[in-house]
Amino acid sequence: MGGASSKSPGGFSGEFDGDGGGQLYVSLKIENLNIRDDLIPHVFGSIPIVGSWDSSRSLSMERESALTWELSFVVPPNHGTLVFKFLLKSKDMESPYVVEEGEDRLLTGGKLEGGARAAVFRLPGCCDEELLEYRVFVIADIVSPFDLAASWRAYKENLRPSTVRGVPDICINAAPEGGQENVSAASLELDLERYLVPSPTCSTDVYAANLTEAPRSLGHNSVFTKCDASGGSPKSSEVEFHTANHIASDKNIGNLLNPSKVSLISVMAKKGSDGMFSPLVKQGGQRAHSVDCGFGSPTVIKSATASGFLSDLKYSEAKAMPAAAGAVAAAAVADQMHGPKEDQCLAIVLVGLPARGKTFTAVKLTRYLRWLGHETKHFNVGKYRRLKHGVNQAAEFFRGDNPEGVEARNEVAAFAMDDMLSWMQEGGQVGIFDATNSTKQRRNMIMKMAEGKCKIIFLETICNDERIIERNIRLKIQQSPDYEEETDFEAGIRDFKERLANYEKVYEPVEEGSYVKMIDKVSGNGGQIQVNNISGYLPGRIVFFLVNTHLTPRPILLTRHGESQDNVRGRIGGDAILSEAGEVYSRKLANFINKRLKSEKTASIWTSTLQRTILTATPIVGFPKIQWRALEEINAGACDGMTYEEIKRNMPEEYESRQKDKLRYRYPRGESYLDVIQRLEPVIIELERQRAPVVVISHQAVLRALYAYFADRPLKEIPKIEVPLHTIIEIQMGVTGVQEKRYKLMD
Repeated sequence: MGGASSKSPGGFSGEFDGDGGGQLYVSLKIENLNIRDDLIPHVFGSIPIVGSWDSSRSLSMERESALTWELSFVVPPNHGTLVFKFLLKSKDMESPYVVEEGEDRLLTGGKLEGGARAAVFRLPGCCDEELLEYRVFVIADIVSPFDLAASWRAYKENLRPSTVRGVPDICINAAPEGGQENVSAASLELDLERYLVPSPTCSTDVYAANLTEAPRSLGHNSVFTKCDASGGSPKSSEVEFHTANHIASDKNIGNLLNPSKVSLISVMAKKGSDGMFSPLVKQGGQRAHSVDCGFGSPTVIKSATASGFLSDLKYSEAKAMPAAAGAVAAAAVADQMHGPKEDQCLAIVLVGLPARGKTFTAVKLTRYLRWLGHETKHFNVGKYRRLKHGVNQAAEFFRGDNPEGVEARNEVAAFAMDDMLSWMQEGGQVGIFDATNSTKQRRNMIMKMAEGKCKIIFLETICNDERIIERNIRLKIQQSPDYEEETDFEAGIRDFKERLANYEKVYEPVEEGSYVKMIDKVSGNGGQIQVNNISGYLPGRIVFFLVNTHLTPRPILLTRHGESQDNVRGRIGGDAILSEAGEVYSRKLANFINKRLKSEKTASIWTSTLQRTILTATPIVGFPKIQWRALEEINAGACDGMTYEEIKRNMPEEYESRQKDKLRYRYPRGESYLDVIQRLEPVIIELERQRAPVVVISHQAVLRALYAYFADRPLKEIPKIEVPLHTIIEIQMGVTGVQEKRYKLMD
């Protein structure tokens, strides 16, 4: 974390310049060698710590060790002065509290005035007063949004000791308690369904495999059943696929996978990781390297067998996302994503036993690449099989010693592969080939068909957790068209397990070519990602995404800031404060969040760095707040502060160009929607990593782009997506896919 210059003997990490774009992290620790388990240290003070020196609302410190108590919080770096003191309360809370002796403690600009002096308490006793002394340690530093979110999440998941505690949010511009809203704060203490409004898009569950590319190679002799028709029963096939809690910056992974040669890398996340790289496994005579996905910047320890390994790696600290910096910078950012194309088309070939999360992984990866602007399609071989041979195939069909079944399955795989290659010749870039592909013979067939036409990367999903496998099997029986006509649920489970046993008998793990292995990621307890012989820009992007994705069910709430004064005047851009209606919405939003997320203590609030979003979030308490420059509104450049009528009158050519193509139109010295998508990619990755709810308070263009990612909307539709003011869009991410609700709090 940048900003700290030195440490004093008292434990204070020194001065900073305050303009790094992050937030000031403050950690207060006190240590007492004479253990008193009956007394709990607290902190109280003036706004923004607690407010009004109210001891009843003092913040309890948490025990970090047998001798040490700790309290951490974040504030904007320009917070001014924090005034506070320590006090002791008994566990039963019945005895009078005791405030430390001496003057108030002042923390100004990250510097503790007077040093970290000891905290002395005079305890009343029956005979003589007892003096109790605690050593005090204060650490202050600037924290980037990545580091703050990572630390918060790690603490809540008990992966390692945290630097950020779950205490009420500290905000310098906290709204007065009670507010001036005409409607009482209890107005939302009712069923939230009252505020539900229809979504502009259909959010019905559909079996994921049926959303894949429609087979073209199958002729009129194919067998079509009612279960495979487009009007069939809507279902969802996503199998729950948890990943470990990886913390790594976009740049780090990009640098890791871009060198021209990568031998074998294994990316691991373990409980209690010590943050260092270490040799991990040997495979194929090559020594693997463990890439820690914990906090801060990774480092590499090279082995003697890897003398040429990643020679041009450059790592840097995670930073807040830069704001748009004019047309030249914006063009460079957009072209970095949408310009570079691989020399060959890319085929991601799934490998793995049934019920291991292959289809879910394929669907999610397809959605991500499409959102980034890469022509991507998902080809599900199971869909081809059902269209060709029907849905009523018993487990015998999948036996490895059944030559007719093997031939039939290879035939439909060849059909799907041929369709994918034809699509690539028509301009497709990335094909996701979704099947078990569990034998070397099948994979050799695929590689032979692809020779000279596209690059192959195998993506193998491995799970050894019987509990997870059993759950996924039951989901499969409930959702897959293969068992739609099976009325006996237990009979379906028995048949599927027999099918699975047939695959297990002939299964051969991937050891050939370029591959990525996702090993025991679904359990949520760590796992590994192994990467072999991967190079190039786009493969690196894909691996980075896979490192961070998971399927822990949690809601993501998207909302625009409350109405601003520029909204009232019809002006775009700017950094205006809220209008009167916007202030009312901010309080209504706080009530809504407290009601909706009252049991979600690990939730967080994300805003842009523009004051209209920060002011909208101000009344929300009890959750950490993280500011992202990447969440700022589209940069209107030379048009900033103008109305659309003024642009039409004074810059008619610009106005017409924007009307013709809002997606690609770039404001003079500003941004386009494609530029916004590019700078939002780190936000998407961080949202994918989060396991707790997130509330994103941002701007119309930004939320359109984020919504398009979750809803899998085409890029060309992004500028037209409806994101009205004073409305909350709740995206529920879970094992059954992505669901949407909209709550309208104000007309």
